[in-house]
Amino acid sequence: MASEKVETVIAGNYLEMEREGEETNSNNSVRNKLSNFFWHGGSVYDAWFSCSSNQVAQVLLTLPYSFSQLGMLSGILFQLFYGLMGSWTAYLISVLYVEYRTRKEREKVDFRNHVIQWFEVLDGLLGKHWRNIGLFFNCTFLLFGSVIQLIACASNIYYINDNLDKRTWTYIFGACCATTVFIPSFHNYRIWSFVGLLMTTYTAWYLTIASLLNGQVEGVKHSGPTTMVLYFTGATNILYTFGGHAVTVEIMHAMWKPQKFKTIYLIATIYVLTLTLPSASAVYWAFGDALLTHSNALALLPKTKFRDSAVILMLIHQFITFGFACTPLYFVWEKFIRVHETKSLFKRAMARLPVVIPIWFLAIIFPFFGPINSSVGSLLVSFTVYIIPALAHMLTFASPSARENAVEQPPSFLGRWVGLYCTNIFVVVWVFIVGFGFGGWASMVNFVHQINSFGLFTKCYQCPPHKA
Repeated sequence: MASEKVETVIAGNYLEMEREGEETNSNNSVRNKLSNFFWHGGSVYDAWFSCSSNQVAQVLLTLPYSFSQLGMLSGILFQLFYGLMGSWTAYLISVLYVEYRTRKEREKVDFRNHVIQWFEVLDGLLGKHWRNIGLFFNCTFLLFGSVIQLIACASNIYYINDNLDKRTWTYIFGACCATTVFIPSFHNYRIWSFVGLLMTTYTAWYLTIASLLNGQVEGVKHSGPTTMVLYFTGATNILYTFGGHAVTVEIMHAMWKPQKFKTIYLIATIYVLTLTLPSASAVYWAFGDALLTHSNALALLPKTKFRDSAVILMLIHQFITFGFACTPLYFVWEKFIRVHETKSLFKRAMARLPVVIPIWFLAIIFPFFGPINSSVGSLLVSFTVYIIPALAHMLTFASPSARENAVEQPPSFLGRWVGLYCTNIFVVVWVFIVGFGFGGWASMVNFVHQINSFGLFTKCYQCPPHKA
């Protein structure tokens, strides 16, 4: 009887959400149809575009750098392994979201003017201490994720126009990215997610084809892995690549049917692998160890109209991904200053602006495109999207009654609850030892090396000497 009641509650909830979507589309004017088409997303396809577009982002340009640190075989295997692990923890987050939302709606809580976030899920299921832990790691990760997008913008535009140094470009793109404060929520990223995915698809296949046509450079060497530091630094960059689901809860909340999210991240990951594996392999094959001192793959390819097109498209995509990473931070800040539920878009936009300032500042202090990805991956991503979701899922369903009344039962092919707990324990142990432990050590050694070599606030990271 308990499970039947749960199903009834959920079905009623999702029907309500569907009706909201239908009401949005009830006005048949041309203006509203266009607005709905470009602006109001909530379908399964919107969620898939959002996950795929957000996941691949600028790491597409640093994965060849990781391959030079890891070697070809390890690079491919780590992509497949972490892609699968990332899909698993995204599934866990989706299960916890549905569990939390169902429990709250039994208590007649109305979420129509409120965006549920990951720290609120942890608070509702496990209490305030877990909320605080989740809030710290999630916000810090998203903060540095936004910083990385800003650094990537400056790094990329420099290959088209080197009249300005990368620091100056960071100032300019910081101002441009600040305009994301006017995008209300993930509902409104419909056209941006679609266009962003087209842009990264073009860039990935440009990298692949251009590298193959260019051929191997004279005297190319493929000596990776050479040191433990480089090996684990490369591995944590891939951990970071497939750990982009810190915004999973917000994307789910923007869906009309959140229960359909379960496999979306896995399908998105499979598509992303069709972009990352060929491009990283081809660039590493062509340039080999030269990538160790060129963390941005575009730096080694000859300047052509196709490369310039890739740079411009990635700049636009990084603007979109900046919005993806920053929007949850905007929500947290809105809730803190109590303007989250206001209907004034302008008031919310103005309230969000202070969030952009520390991002701007950090991008200028640490402009280390590539190494910063690994540091964020080991110290923040390892906990935010791997360890915490796995532990939270195990603790939420620790009691027999919680497992019996769970909204989402574990898949039978995994061995139900025993298989699920075994998988979660493996994820926690592996990521803590390999990702956080070895990866944290290696990435911080590499990061400190970048600071000693280039200094903080460096004007032009990895620029040719005569351009600096």
